[in-house]
Amino acid sequence: MKKALVCGAGGFIGSHLVKRLKKDGYWVRGVDLVYPEFSKSQADEFIKGDLRNISIVDICVDGVDEVYQLAADMGGADFIFTGENDSDIMHNSAMINLNIVDSMRRHNVKKVFYSSSACMYPQEHQLETDVPALTEDMAYPGNPDSEYGWEKLFSERLYLAYGKNYGFDVRIARFHNIFGPEGTYIGGREKAPAALCRKVIESKGEIMVYGDGKQTRSFLYIDECVDGVRRLMESECTEPLNIGSDEVISINDFAKMIIDISGKEVTIKNIEGPLGVRGRNSDNTLIKEKLGWCPTQKLEVGIEKTYDWINETLHTEARYIFESPDGGDTVYRRTINSLDREQIKWLQ
Repeated sequence: MKKALVCGAGGFIGSHLVKRLKKDGYWVRGVDLVYPEFSKSQADEFIKGDLRNISIVDICVDGVDEVYQLAADMGGADFIFTGENDSDIMHNSAMINLNIVDSMRRHNVKKVFYSSSACMYPQEHQLETDVPALTEDMAYPGNPDSEYGWEKLFSERLYLAYGKNYGFDVRIARFHNIFGPEGTYIGGREKAPAALCRKVIESKGEIMVYGDGKQTRSFLYIDECVDGVRRLMESECTEPLNIGSDEVISINDFAKMIIDISGKEVTIKNIEGPLGVRGRNSDNTLIKEKLGWCPTQKLEVGIEKTYDWINETLHTEARYIFESPDGGDTVYRRTINSLDREQIKWLQ
């Protein structure tokens, strides 16, 4: 039985990847600062620890055959594009990746998957709504539009350098806007699909959408993302690949799709806010060539599943409080599924 380490196993994609690896017959160790928010982890062993600490990384890496590195300081537009979190984003994520490659080298663990992002592509290729889809060879000269993208570009090169100098067997995927059930939908780090679903569900007749709504994106459902990761890891492809949908849509049209799914009467009000690039879409030519596969599920299928899950979760949500170290109370929103992992007091 192969042993895999999933870094970021408490996060959205990481928790789904753990489930897939278990289904594929792996023994899985997960590590994260937090447990999965909406369901119990299926990892055989879950270490709650900070990967910025090299001693924690050494414990996690020791004895595994493969490392899946998805841990990062990240979030949606409100977190990435305001500029307020840039130093944390770069420091925390870079420190994690530096610790992981160093520990892998010392423990003689060779095979690693690194989750990069479409945010690492140069912004000049993404200035219009109808820009050509992003091909992997557009990555250089590097000029991402965010510090998050710059760190992803650096870490891609970090893993490839260790592949060249220390014989690492590296796989890299550039994710394009992954969404689906069990992704965070509130709190400032939620991505556009979850945020729009929540806004429509909670709306009394109007929702706010950043920008003019004409900016374009493609979005990939979580099951296809995880399938792509596993296919990439089982392949001989050692160059970075896009893992994303090539079904491009404007944000206003995306919001209208969710409104239609809801069956509600909701209007859209476009407002100023953090936007990122003007247009972004995945070119899947290379992944078809290298893996004989690419994502095919229609966006509406995945977003309907996601809307239904968020709708159900919101309607079973409980509010509770932690006792903070200073004796005060901090209010959080969590689902009922999370309540067994904390000492709680119910709000009356």
